[in-house]
Amino acid sequence: MFGFNKESNNFRQKSPTKRFLSILGLVMFLFYFVLGLVIIFWDNFPIAIDPAYKNIFGVLLIVYSFMRFARLWQNNFTQ
Repeated sequence: MFGFNKESNNFRQKSPTKRFLSILGLVMFLFYFVLGLVIIFWDNFPIAIDPAYKNIFGVLLIVYSFMRFARLWQNNFTQ
């Protein structure tokens, strides 16, 4: 009806488990992203670490968060 095919509909209803895992994946992406930013920009970091290593670790966390987001996007919005 109206030219819509149920199998090709990208906005189909998810099961509660898949919805929970999608939300958890998004929360973990935000957690790693914010943690990377905090580590980079926190001047009085409580752990004594060289600023270069601190920045490298923060950048690695941000890159890892985008890798998680890409995997989340691939699992939820592609077929």
